[in-house]
Amino acid sequence: MNLIALGGVIGAGLFVGSGVVIQSAGPAAVVSFLIAGLITVLIMRMLAEMTIAKPALGSFYVYAREALGNRAGFAVGWMYWYFFVIVVAVEAVAGGRILQLWVPDVPLWVLSLGLLVILTGTNMVSARSYGEFEYWFSSIKVVAIVVFLVVGALYLFGFWPGANGGLTNLVSHGGFAPLGIGAVLAAVVPCIGFYTGAEIVTIAAAESAEPKKAIAKAMRSIIFRVVLFYVGSVFLVVAIKSWDDPATAVSPYAAVLEVLGIPAVATIMNAIVLTAVLSCLNSALYTSSRMLFALTSNGDAPKAFTRLSGSGVPRRAILAGTVIGYISVIAAYTSPDLIFQFLVNSYGAVALFVYLAIALAQVRLRRRLEREDPGKLTLKMWLFPWLSYATIALMAAVILAMALLPSTRSQFWLSAVTLALILIGFEIRRRRGKPAVPVAPVDPVPDEPKRAPAAVRE
Repeated sequence: MNLIALGGVIGAGLFVGSGVVIQSAGPAAVVSFLIAGLITVLIMRMLAEMTIAKPALGSFYVYAREALGNRAGFAVGWMYWYFFVIVVAVEAVAGGRILQLWVPDVPLWVLSLGLLVILTGTNMVSARSYGEFEYWFSSIKVVAIVVFLVVGALYLFGFWPGANGGLTNLVSHGGFAPLGIGAVLAAVVPCIGFYTGAEIVTIAAAESAEPKKAIAKAMRSIIFRVVLFYVGSVFLVVAIKSWDDPATAVSPYAAVLEVLGIPAVATIMNAIVLTAVLSCLNSALYTSSRMLFALTSNGDAPKAFTRLSGSGVPRRAILAGTVIGYISVIAAYTSPDLIFQFLVNSYGAVALFVYLAIALAQVRLRRRLEREDPGKLTLKMWLFPWLSYATIALMAAVILAMALLPSTRSQFWLSAVTLALILIGFEIRRRRGKPAVPVAPVDPVPDEPKRAPAAVRE
């Protein structure tokens, strides 16, 4: 569970996408990642409070439905499902492009399709197979980051062969914030996107043996480690390599390894990035299927997706999450600049909408639990309610910034269209007279692996 929590936020965005942030904010990108990390930690703390007090299959979808109403729950569940089916598509194509560096004669669509089929197959076996694959994927990513932090620190302190050391790169190329404080704050928007995925641990907890214990331990450890991995590694990048170097924008970690004289840099980084991509693809398949399964419990998705295999896996829900992935693999081949680009832009702000809903739901459920059953609040949000209100304000500010900034405006509005279509879907379901099933949070059985309840086994 700890590695799922860590692996969920260490993706290709850190190894490659962070270069774009560094180019847009300069060395002060460290501050952008720190602010985004703090916002993510606050959201995760709020979610952990709810998950430990009321464990439920579907996690924040259930909490949003219970706290904010059926419409909000429907929107949160389907937005999150859509977010991760697009992640499936994006990561399958990204993985195929990396593999093509080693086997250039094989078409991209064949490689992407192969990755999608293989990881779909592992998820179809059991929740344990997902956990095992994610354990190893996350282990590789964590080890890579730890090694990078160690060798980078040795270089800065002058203990690395040929190292000059020092922190002059932080200020010698136009200053610490050469593009201004506005650029630093604007960079927070994509940084939060890089952190998205930590919440997967609360969904996976429903199928673990001791959900409450696993969540509490994972959330307590993730705070320090996530901020250290992101902020620490980005700090080393801008301290060792000048922020305005073109190589920093393309692959910041590879650029640093070249300065350190590490042989076979390109191969090493491609292997690490491929691992990150496969990890994200694996998690996206798992998460989208479990969210779709949870949506069926309240009549928010077709009951056909409640069917489970003998090992307790919602195979139909997994396959449903791959449909857009297969379409996107074809689109990346036939129409990379139109259909595929539209799909990528249409989910940019969706995770932010979900995070805002999590924060709003926590405030309401916390007050309700304080009145009805305060004994369940064994892990609490810090400085409630003021820090919860501050988190809501910060998330609202990030979403507003995304709507106003030219670089993210199109993603915001396409994501808004996605939300509007989902809300129209809710109205159609409501007018057809589908009865809303009351939310019944799932209390795990102690010392017994959790299986999804109330489902028809195939």
